[in-house]
Amino acid sequence: MRIGLRLDWELARRGYRRYAAYPGATAAGLFTNVFFGLLTAYILLAVYDERVEVGGYDVKDALAYAWLAQALMTIVASFGPSWSELALRVRSGDISTDLRRPVDLQRSLASQDVGRAVYQAVFRAAPQFVFGALVFDVTIPADVGRWLLFAVSVCLALAVSFAVRFLVNLGAFWLLDYRGTMILALVVSHMLSGLIIPLTFFPGALAEIVRTLPFAAMLQAPIDLYVGEPLGGSAALVLGLQAAWAIVLVLAGRAVLRAGTRKLVIQGG
Repeated sequence: MRIGLRLDWELARRGYRRYAAYPGATAAGLFTNVFFGLLTAYILLAVYDERVEVGGYDVKDALAYAWLAQALMTIVASFGPSWSELALRVRSGDISTDLRRPVDLQRSLASQDVGRAVYQAVFRAAPQFVFGALVFDVTIPADVGRWLLFAVSVCLALAVSFAVRFLVNLGAFWLLDYRGTMILALVVSHMLSGLIIPLTFFPGALAEIVRTLPFAAMLQAPIDLYVGEPLGGSAALVLGLQAAWAIVLVLAGRAVLRAGTRKLVIQGG
């Protein structure tokens, strides 16, 4: 048990140090997040010139959404190499080396992804959200309990995001070109995670439906808990839904990996 945890820690450190090695890229990414945060914030301010509330969000909630979305997208990797790295290793055949190592592939990649997420949270997510909170009048929870719920939700969002990206990459075992699947998954996840617009802005019952999907668990769910507008008015429901999706998708990833490994062995990989 202790050996396994020590290995997870070392792999997480590796993931952290990998991104820490490129401070210039971090600075450029931070600038980009701030730019799009400002753009989204001013668009939402224009919307709220005509409305007092939209989908349960007042103007302060909407501004918080603008900066939280930019912050969380770096933590849950809405973009980035993790959407294709494993697929490239499958395509090149390097995956056979990974599978020979005495380390579970899914667990190894998950540990490294945690290290990546921690680095992004400290050096990209937090600075740009603080900037947004200083420039705009955003919702800041006074209740410590809501901050704790938000933190737990972010951890679950990372788990769901990793599981989705892992599954998308595994498609390379059966597809000649992984890029079509990856692009489709990116488009769907961006639209249905709440990255483009809050899912609460969707009309009627559609808003409730899309907020129960795994993509919403990657970004919209933590934001809803932060601003105090959880699905069904229940924080427990949101966290339970996130946890359920995380478990289902991680188990699906293990099953698909086993199937892909069998295919690789049968074909002489």
